[in-house]
Amino acid sequence: MAAEENQGLVIQPMDQFNVVPLFGDTLTWYSPSNVTLWMLLSVAAVTVFFLLGTARRADIPGRGQMIVELVYRFVRDMVKNVAGPNALRYFPMILTVFMFIAFSNILGLIPSSFTTTSHIAVTATLALAVFFFVTVLGFVKNGVGFFGLFWISSAPLPLRPVLAVIEVMSYFVRPVSHSIRLAGNMMAGHAMIKVFAAFAGVLSFGAFVPIVAISAVYALELLVALIQAYVFTILTCVYLRDALHPSH
Repeated sequence: MAAEENQGLVIQPMDQFNVVPLFGDTLTWYSPSNVTLWMLLSVAAVTVFFLLGTARRADIPGRGQMIVELVYRFVRDMVKNVAGPNALRYFPMILTVFMFIAFSNILGLIPSSFTTTSHIAVTATLALAVFFFVTVLGFVKNGVGFFGLFWISSAPLPLRPVLAVIEVMSYFVRPVSHSIRLAGNMMAGHAMIKVFAAFAGVLSFGAFVPIVAISAVYALELLVALIQAYVFTILTCVYLRDALHPSH
């Protein structure tokens, strides 16, 4: 929001990230909000994407089927190459994470929409879900051998305890960096767009300059939306690989 007051131009680009209830004026932990709405829309968009793309399943695929197959193979190859062939049994989960984040990011570029992945509560929930899943999986698959992830046997013996402490600390920092990276990138880009839009709204003949900037930032944000989905997913694959093969 921008307004011209006595002190000059006032821009509030962070207003677009406010969480508001869909019904009533009071926001509680169980209240349906704009975050809830756009998360459901992301899930619906992913569902429609796959249903429409795989409706015909022709031997000679159409455009929609080709896009679905391209995404499917891209994520499948990512899981196989990063986490190993035995990680393919967890491919449906990885694909779900990738598609949800990608569509949440892309839908957030629609004017007057809400970017759910710009909120740390959403990205932290996703990151913690991945963290607890791979941790439990690591102990289930390897037992106490999972602690081999923190014990660097190739390092000199006197350094191993120190490195083990560092490895444990870095392991528990994973969900923090995993969530903040996604939320921070999405919030920064949308705030920049709002700033340029505010300048375009108050300028007259010179408005074409911020409009051109908005167009450039929109193209960049579309790329960032896909890159951030990829980064979150490939880090998930790395953590999955560590759970399946913890030995250094």
